[in-house]
Amino acid sequence: MQITFAASADSSTPRLVARVVDQDSLPSDLSRSDSEGAAAARFTGKPGQLFESFAESDGRVVRQVLVGAGKADAEGCHAALEKAGAALAARYMTSGETALALDVSGGGLDAAAVAAVLTGLRLRTWRYDVYRTKMKDEQKVTLAEVVVIGAPAGTEAAWEVEQAVASGVELTRELVAEPANVIYPETFVERVSKRLEGTGAEVSFLGEDEMRAFGMGALLGVSQGSIRDARLLVIKWMGGEEGTAPTVFVGKGVTFDTGGISLKPPAGMEDMKWDMGGAGAVAGAMLAIAGRKAKANVIGVCGLVENMPDGNAQRPGDIVTTMSGQTVEVINTDAEGRLVLCDAMWWAQKEFKPAAVVDLATLTGAMIISLGHEHAGLFSNDDTLSDNLLKAGKQSGDKLWRFPLSPEYDKLIDSPIADMKNVGPRYAGSITAAQYLQRFVVDGTPWAHLDIAGMAWADKPGQTWGKGATGYGVRLIDTYVRNVLEG
Repeated sequence: MQITFAASADSSTPRLVARVVDQDSLPSDLSRSDSEGAAAARFTGKPGQLFESFAESDGRVVRQVLVGAGKADAEGCHAALEKAGAALAARYMTSGETALALDVSGGGLDAAAVAAVLTGLRLRTWRYDVYRTKMKDEQKVTLAEVVVIGAPAGTEAAWEVEQAVASGVELTRELVAEPANVIYPETFVERVSKRLEGTGAEVSFLGEDEMRAFGMGALLGVSQGSIRDARLLVIKWMGGEEGTAPTVFVGKGVTFDTGGISLKPPAGMEDMKWDMGGAGAVAGAMLAIAGRKAKANVIGVCGLVENMPDGNAQRPGDIVTTMSGQTVEVINTDAEGRLVLCDAMWWAQKEFKPAAVVDLATLTGAMIISLGHEHAGLFSNDDTLSDNLLKAGKQSGDKLWRFPLSPEYDKLIDSPIADMKNVGPRYAGSITAAQYLQRFVVDGTPWAHLDIAGMAWADKPGQTWGKGATGYGVRLIDTYVRNVLEG
């Protein structure tokens, strides 16, 4: 979407004009018909509420829209402003209108507030129609331009930052939405590398021979049933003080998960193209961080594999040796994400000596049973890191809920033949997965595990996304970086 700025309206201003209004505070310059019409429609300015009218101006019909932003001083007013922008997008993206004027000349919104409205507008307009060739005209996205009229000083600079974050969210959505015959480990690396060109971020990867030399037997064990070679993607953004230890974000990137020999049921297996949602979030966040030139040292690491059940596939009962030297009895080949993450996390800690490690993964179905699609699960060995992530989640809208870690759960993944099993019993499944990963944290490094299984994909539209890929995690990571590493 193209977003431009104009000091005032003129003859080129789009005929669709929107104004953002606070709850229970209609603009004083509304015509009598609009005031009475809004009252009759029970429009009060609640977040995302719309009222539309028509008027004739300078010989043409103008579509006038009021969109509610809720109470200006209420907690969560920033999210309400995004909801206002998203409501405009949802209503007009396929309306036939190609451009919308956002009139903020009334002076009620500051630069950050206008940027929030634009963020909601842009994110909600995103849709991936690359493979849809027979849409009816009324199904096609037409809204392509927003002209902001009368924006306060600093708005363009504020939007330049936020649109970098929006670009990161869109990259994550794109990666998650693509089918597994298009995005697999090699092409994931290629797509991300291309999108990061010119940002100043350093992109590299390890191939299977290099990972084998490092002893990454767990990650490579997952990959061995696929004809697609595994990759370990590394994205460095060193925009902070020289010599400051980086924070590392590690993403699970299973580009398709059949379950391996422990084959998943056929119904719904097509959804497993988004089992790389953690890696997608890390890649998108790195684009956002590099795009806005964050003053922080941040590294993204994505473990990329495909889990397939061919004649060379890993079997239940196999024992693999991780890069750490610890051995794992593979009880269930469908508990593969933790096998990928444990080697990626260990390598990242040994390679970069990070200040903290945060992993993101669509790891367990048990997390969806626990939290549904409203929060991701948070597990951490460090209260400060946990608190900062919870705060960033609340601010960004990528919400988190903390779960326990405790030695009492360790016995559930003890193996009689190896150092550990890759899966425990049915109960506490998300916790035992986190307990497993905790065994690969080096020397007390502050670490957090985010189980985003219920958040990477949505079966129905949300506040700033349509049905499908949500882009969850990008704004969470970016907000954490702003608060903690740049703050």
